Amino acid sequence: MIHVPTAPWAHSLFDLLAWGGGMGLGAILYRWRLTESVNKVALKVDGGYFAALAAGAIPGAWLAGSLNTLRAAGGALSHSVVGALVGAIVGVEIYKALRGVKGSTGGIFVGSFSLGVVIGRFGCLFSGLADQTYGRPTALPWAVDLGDGIGRHPVQIYESAAMALFLLAYLAGLAVRAPWAMRRGFYAMCLWYAVQRFAWEFLKPYPRLIGPFNLFHVLCLGLAAYGLGYFLSDRGRERDAQVRALSVPGPDHQPV
Repeated sequence: MIHVPTAPWAHSLFDLLAWGGGMGLGAILYRWRLTESVNKVALKVDGGYFAALAAGAIPGAWLAGSLNTLRAAGGALSHSVVGALVGAIVGVEIYKALRGVKGSTGGIFVGSFSLGVVIGRFGCLFSGLADQTYGRPTALPWAVDLGDGIGRHPVQIYESAAMALFLLAYLAGLAVRAPWAMRRGFYAMCLWYAVQRFAWEFLKPYPRLIGPFNLFHVLCLGLAAYGLGYFLSDRGRERDAQVRALSVPGPDHQPV
């Protein structure tokens, strides 16, 4: 069992590091590979886009977190990353539907969000039991003691490592301009985040909502369906566009 020193201020410190690191990486990726795609999105949206994002993310974070923790013994208000992500998606998709905006607009956020989770989850770990994100007891050799003498799954590290793997794959995809990363990176991120988070939720002592599933299981299922559905839909549109391009008659009136 590994003893982990904890402190209440750790969460705030790592939140600042996550925000700073995420914004820095976002700026780098914009200049490196995403300039053209982000500029195309900028022509379609206005300030209402960010207002819709915030209007969904902020209440989504606090509603999801609090609806989960208030159902536990000694419940308290809380916030949740997955709640913020789901809320932001709902807000933005409503905005896009009203404005008639098509296609993915979240590519600029992929690297920032992923790195933010990688860093931020360490804040959850070093905040200890008060953060209420700890795992179930386990006898595994890498169990962590957060101050109560009980070995627990380091679910925060599991999630951080899973998102680090995705971030590496995403950066590799951008390096070769892979369509899944350039066009559908946000949908891929949503799918990966939802699947790995869904798995780790079984290792947390959260109150159950439906059968063996807690509230975050349900949110992750919806997020996974969104990511997969939009990923496949966009890939289908891409293939259709390629077929149409190949079918355009050339100067000799033969398909090119």
